[in-house]
This record gives sequence, C-alpha cells and structure tokens, in this order.
Amino acid sequence: MTISPPSTARPGTEPIDTRTTKPVLDVVIPVYNEETDLEPCIRRLHAYLGSRFPHPFRITIADNASTDTTLRVAERLAREFAEVTVAHLDQKGRGRALHAVWSTSDAPVLAYMDVDLSTDLAALSPLVAPLISGHSDLAIGSRLARGARVVRGPKREFLSRCYNLLLRGTLAARFTDAQCGFKAIRADVAHRLLPHVADTGWFFDTELLVLAQRAGSRIHEVPVDWVDDPDSRVDIVATAVADLKGIVRLTRATATGAVPVSRLREQLGRGPIGVDTPGVPPSLPTQLVRFAAVGVASTLAYLLLFVLMRGVVGAQAANLVALGLTAVANTAANRRVTFGIRGARGAGRHQFEGLLVFGLGLLLTSGSLTLLNALTTPGIALEVSVLVLANLAATVLRFLLLRGWVFHPARNREG
Repeated sequence: MTISPPSTARPGTEPIDTRTTKPVLDVVIPVYNEETDLEPCIRRLHAYLGSRFPHPFRITIADNASTDTTLRVAERLAREFAEVTVAHLDQKGRGRALHAVWSTSDAPVLAYMDVDLSTDLAALSPLVAPLISGHSDLAIGSRLARGARVVRGPKREFLSRCYNLLLRGTLAARFTDAQCGFKAIRADVAHRLLPHVADTGWFFDTELLVLAQRAGSRIHEVPVDWVDDPDSRVDIVATAVADLKGIVRLTRATATGAVPVSRLREQLGRGPIGVDTPGVPPSLPTQLVRFAAVGVASTLAYLLLFVLMRGVVGAQAANLVALGLTAVANTAANRRVTFGIRGARGAGRHQFEGLLVFGLGLLLTSGSLTLLNALTTPGIALEVSVLVLANLAATVLRFLLLRGWVFHPARNREG
C-alpha cells in the first residue's frame, strides 16, 4: 500500500512503497477513432511492462467519444488482460481524458503516452523512477533535450522549437519540450494541480507543467528516441491557435491570482521561496549579442504566428496578435536573457514599460513613413530606405531604453 506522507512532508517528497499488489503505475492511453492502432499499441506496451517494469501496473485506455469500433477493441483487450481497463468519455479532448482518469486513479504514479508509441519505451523506466523514489514530482520525455534522437520533418521540428521558445518568452518556461506525448506525475502532486488546469485539449500538458513549475515542483526531463508518426491526425493550425489562446488565458489567470500560485507553492514547493535580488548584470558586449539573438528569435516567432493565423482571422488581426504576443515574449526574454533579471518581482512593471518602449519604436517607424509621404511622393526604393533607417533607429532606441530605464540595475534594486 502507498505510504501516506506525514503532515509535515510536502506532497511528492516521500518515496513510494512498491511492496504492494495494487498498481504502482497507471499508464493512460487517450484515443479517438484508433480502431487500427489501438490493439498493437496495447499488446506492445503490456508486453514491455510485464517483462521490464518490476512493479504492479495498470494500462487505462481512455476512449474520447470514438465513433468507430475503438471502444469495442478496448473492451476486448480489457477482457483479455487483467492489467488493462477502459474509461469511456462522451466528449473529445486529450486533456479532458487525462484529467478524468488521473483524478480517480488509485495508483501513486500516473503516466500517459500517445497511442502511436512514437517514443521508445526504453525511456519509460527512467521517466518514472525519480517519481517513485521521491526525487522528482513530474517527469517529461523531451525531444529537444541534449541526447534525444528524433526523426521528423523540418516543419514539425521548426514549429516545436518556435512553440517552446514562445513559452520561454511569455510564460518563463524552463522545461524544454511541452508537447511530447510521454509524461508522468506523482498522484499526490497531480491531485493538487489538476483542479487548477482548465484546458481540455492539447494545451493541457503546457498548463500543467507551467503551474507545476511556478508551484516549485521538481520537473525531471528524459531525452527520448522519437520517430514521427506520418499518419498523425493533429491539425497543426487549429492546435497552434488553441495554444496561443491558452497562453493568453494562463498568463491572465496567473497574473490576476485566479490561479493561487502562492498557495500551491506553499503546498508543493520543495524549498523556501528565494529572495529576488538582481545579480551583477552582463557586460555591454554580452548584452548586445543577446539582444540581437532575442530580436532574431522574436522576428521568426512573429513570422510564424502571422502565417499560422492569417488564414484564420485575417491579415490585420493576425498582425496585431502576432505583434502583441512577440512584444510580450521579447520583453520577457530580454529581461531574463539579455539583462539577467530573474524572479517575479517587478515583472508586471517591466512588461508595461516594455510595451511603451515597443510603442515608441512603432511610432518612430510609422511616423517616419508618414512624414516622408507628407513631404514628397516617394518611390518604393526611398520608402524602403527610410524604413530600414527608422527600424535601425528604433532598435537602438529600444536597447537604450531597456538598458537605461526598464531594466536598469538601480531601479530593480528598488523593486
């Protein structure tokens, strides 16, 4: 039976008693219309766990309102294998399925993986071992960590890296791969976090990880061998738009206190809350190099967001949303990377002042073009020349204002 932590222990910190006949690990496989792939997946996973995993386990097939014979296949497998169970949901949504099964499971370690088994199962034991020992609270497979071996097309690789860069800029994420379908969490930690995870789809993973990070939970990353499924049914554009909406919603929820991050940190944090004190800022040459790198990354992220959203909401709306999101991400990235400021203190002020600086740069470029057209009827070559010079001036102005005003060490020491 699982050891219940004493009242003085934080959830996630005690080792799990594996001397039990009850499942130590519950692996959830969310499925929707997977009548073809489900059976080979379950047979392969069951054979692996039966021969390689040294503790009792359960495999839960979470059927998301499938309209084909997936549910019948799942029920037949459950009759064949004692370790396989089925949970049926009347609505779609990977996050909804994980939330439902994890919330009611009696196993102390909860995991999930995609039905295509793109991730090599050899990573499963390294994934769950730190959770059983009490070393970590969550564990994620990462396709972007050092040592990972990944086979997938350049488009998905580019999108994945841009998405995780966006998470670092907007939500200060410190994990490397939010969307890999290969994760595990301790049940005692999950039961504290799940009530605050609102997403029912693909953003569920990201939201759970961000809340865990801000609550002070320890996240363990395992580099994985991963082979892309060419028959993946994920709608990239729809998923990207939903993820962007999730980022905005989660940012607002954590900023307004709708999600009680401080209380979660008191419950789950592994150490005392650190005092946010600015250290020695990087040298000017280092700041210039980092500022340029952040600028390039922000431009690429802007272009990606614009292209993804243009066909959904139109050019003007896509431009506005892409500019706004990348401006916020740019300020957050410069705060942490370029000027070496960490911690939550002053983050709201920094974002507000960063948007003002962004607005001044936008005013400079737009004003230059307006003035040029008021003075003469320019050709395209002259317009481009003026815009290049104006953008160069706006970039210099942005760096100077960020360095000398927004992120000035004296102001940040004052809080």
